[in-house]
Amino acid sequence: MAVYVIGDVQGCYSQLNRLLDNIRFDQSSDQLWFCGDLVNRGPESLNTLRFVHSLGDSAISVLGNHDLHLLAKFHTEQVVKKSHSLSEILDSPDCEELMAWLQSRPFVHFDRELNFLLVHAGIHTDWDLPQILEYAHELEMELQGDNSKIFFRQMYGDKPDRWSQGLTGVERLRCMTNIFTRIRFYTADGRFEYNAKGSPRAHADQGLIPWFETNHQLDHSIKVVFGHWSTLQVGNYGNHFAVDGGCVWGGNFTALRIDSAEPRWFSIDCDSVMTTH
Repeated sequence: MAVYVIGDVQGCYSQLNRLLDNIRFDQSSDQLWFCGDLVNRGPESLNTLRFVHSLGDSAISVLGNHDLHLLAKFHTEQVVKKSHSLSEILDSPDCEELMAWLQSRPFVHFDRELNFLLVHAGIHTDWDLPQILEYAHELEMELQGDNSKIFFRQMYGDKPDRWSQGLTGVERLRCMTNIFTRIRFYTADGRFEYNAKGSPRAHADQGLIPWFETNHQLDHSIKVVFGHWSTLQVGNYGNHFAVDGGCVWGGNFTALRIDSAEPRWFSIDCDSVMTTH
C-alpha cells in the first residue's frame, strides 16, 4: 500500500485529479492523507468534498482553517454571496451530509508505524506527542458536541497570542485551534504572529521564527507533515515536511509518498485558479 500526503486542495478538484493520475493512485490499495483546507478560493470545492468523502477509509483528512470557516458559515447561518466559493456547497442537496462528515475530521493524525504526524499548520514548541493528541481530541469533542455552534461563533481572533496550559474556556479553545490551523511564525519573545504570511526570508528583518525551527518537545524521530504555507518552499526542513505548493495561486500541486524508506516527492504545475474567498 502506498501512502501519499496531499497539499492544500482549496477547491482545485481538476488539478487534484491530474495529480492523482500522476502518482497512479489506486483507491483499492493506496491511501491519501489530506493536510486540510479542502475547500475555498478554488472553483470546485463541492466536487472536492464529495470526492474525498467518497474515498472512505482510503482518505484521511485533518481540519484546516478554511474547512473550519465553511463549518462556521454552515452552523451560524451567515449569508454567503452567490459569487463566494463556498456558496455551491451550502446550497447543495447533500450539504448536511458533507458538513457532518467534515465536522468529524480530526485536527491531527498520527501513524505509529510510519512515525508521521499530519497537521494543517503546525504544533506548539512546548507540546510533546501525548499533549498534541490530547489537545486535538479536546477540540474534536468540542466540535462534535452540543456546544459546537457556540464554538464556531467564538473561534475567530488572534488572542491569546501565547499558549499557556492555564488557559480556559473559549480562549483555550481558540488558542489551540489557531496553533493547529493557522500558525506560521513566532515572535522573538514567543508570541504568535498571524499577520505574516510570506516566506521566512521575506520576514527575516522582523525577527520572526518559523514554528518548525523552534526547539520542540516532540520526539525528534517523529516526522511532521503540514500545509497552510504556500509561500514556504515545498520540501523538508529537518523532520518537518511542507507540502502546500500553492496550486490555487498558480504554483504546484504536491504529493509526498511517506510509506517508503525515503519519502518521495511528486508534483504538477498549476495555472492560477483562485476565484474568491
